[in-house]
Amino acid sequence: MDAYDIFKKLTKGLTFKHRVLGVNNNNTLLKPVKKEEIEIKQEQISDNEEDSQSLSEHTASESEGQSDQEDNDLQLIDGVKVGKKKKKEKKEKSEDLKKKLLLEEQNRFRNEHGIKTVGRHVPAALQDFSELMSRYNVSQGLVDTVRECGYTEPTPVQRQAIPCMLEDRQILACAPTGSGKTAAFLVPILHSLGPPQGGPRALILCPTRELAHQIYREALRLSASTLLRCSVVKNIKESKVKEREATIRKSDIVVSTPNRLCYLLNQDTVNISLDKVRWLVIDEADKLFEGSADQQSDFRQQLEQVLAACGGRARRLAMLSATHTPAVAKWARHHMRGVINVTVGQRNAATNLVDQKLLFCGNENGKLVAFRQLVQEGLKPPVLVFVQSKDRAKQLFKELIYDGINVDVIHADRTQMQRDNVVRSFRVGRIWVLICTELMGRGIDFRGVNLVINYDFPPSAIAYIHRVGRAGRAGQKGRAITFFTQDDIGNLRSIASVIKQSGCEVPEYMLQLKQNPNKRKKLMKKAPSRDKISTILEKRPDKRKLDAANAVIADKSKPTDSIKNSKNNKQRKIVNGNTQNKHKKEVTEKGNKVKKRKKKALGNKNKKAGN
Repeated sequence: MDAYDIFKKLTKGLTFKHRVLGVNNNNTLLKPVKKEEIEIKQEQISDNEEDSQSLSEHTASESEGQSDQEDNDLQLIDGVKVGKKKKKEKKEKSEDLKKKLLLEEQNRFRNEHGIKTVGRHVPAALQDFSELMSRYNVSQGLVDTVRECGYTEPTPVQRQAIPCMLEDRQILACAPTGSGKTAAFLVPILHSLGPPQGGPRALILCPTRELAHQIYREALRLSASTLLRCSVVKNIKESKVKEREATIRKSDIVVSTPNRLCYLLNQDTVNISLDKVRWLVIDEADKLFEGSADQQSDFRQQLEQVLAACGGRARRLAMLSATHTPAVAKWARHHMRGVINVTVGQRNAATNLVDQKLLFCGNENGKLVAFRQLVQEGLKPPVLVFVQSKDRAKQLFKELIYDGINVDVIHADRTQMQRDNVVRSFRVGRIWVLICTELMGRGIDFRGVNLVINYDFPPSAIAYIHRVGRAGRAGQKGRAITFFTQDDIGNLRSIASVIKQSGCEVPEYMLQLKQNPNKRKKLMKKAPSRDKISTILEKRPDKRKLDAANAVIADKSKPTDSIKNSKNNKQRKIVNGNTQNKHKKEVTEKGNKVKKRKKKALGNKNKKAGN
């Protein structure tokens, strides 16, 4: 039943002027209605009947007046009424109208800052940090420390994520790299925990150890005005397990990787209770959910183990990342009740502050030439160089170490002490160029990185977004150059579209390239094989030696050519038997000759002695 059927039913039997769009309605006149005169017989009525008739007429007239008023005020559809026009009366705004106006103002403010929210009863976004004290009774000291850390105004993520977490709402936030996500979940946690009580009450999980140390440093800075204790789960050795257990028991906020935390929970000698945990934060959630099915299942099992250990009813979840993947969204829908999705800007897009460029190098040797040209033109350190594997990182380091550049490398084969020293020296400025793998592509905040070079083409658009996000952090501008060869065309279109979305120029032919989904899946699972990064000329063997080696191989292959099908084993046995018999005969003949020589020698000696 549509609006027209409802209109027909409501207007059945009514006569009024129809207004039609596009027609002069003033000229149209109502058709006169013919009234048929009916003769009514008059009869004599008694006094009682007259009284009852007068009462009935009076009630009928009242009912007709009411019905006329109802007909005059009859509303057919929203905004369309039947009856005489009445003067507009000034009425006070109702509470519903006020709520609608407030919602419109909040949505307008969100649209100005590029914030999109999905969920029920979404809290209003923050306009300034001073609202934290008036709306949520946040202490003055915490607000002052936030401003001292360099946050003069809240970033778009902080405007929406902080109110949601202060109202104990579970969130799934997606915001660009360098937009202040760490402070967005640390500030509400520091306020909601209150005074220290002993025992972990907030747990933060992240994919890499370097990112865990970075979050730990940021938590120490923001918790300076509070008495809360923060700790990070470092290397776990059998000799230091008890120390880690003691620090976790004393601390209120614990930062760790999921693997190390599960290792501690599985130890029989370790007694760590996570029943008091109120907030469980998963940073860079899409990284933990990506990879093969086995890797995903491993992390999900670890996450289920952590969630089972955090068995409190008041436990809340917050998941944050710079990119959005369907796997994370599906898991959040099933396991996070009343979740609020917060998205800042476009999903899966690079930052607008980075000037991005694609550079064709032909082959692997061309990449090294292009890099040295960039050095000759002049590099503004610090510079990050990404390669696809630790072996290629070592090869590139050997090539660049003799070019007069302060260069170093970080990968999984290096010890924890070496990795910490490299990161520290890169932050200070002792190292100008840092060669790294995907290990440093997630969440690491190197402020002031001017240039990011993708020496090896990234395996996916998400990996590209995270790599490029190391530059252009905290409102600063940066550059990103990506080298590509003929072998990288399978993934070129997706990354070219990401670059165009961020406002950079891209050739049109790149956006029209055909994509092979099977190749893309293979590239995500396994990196393509590439030539070695080296400029050392290897000595070629002499031509004569090569010919001699080929002749020997040919001689060996002659007897095998004559062997066919099922006769292989028999003929090989015969050949092997003949060769063994020949060898035995030669050995016995040599032995007999030696014996004869010895006998002759002994006979000659005896003759001499007799003489």
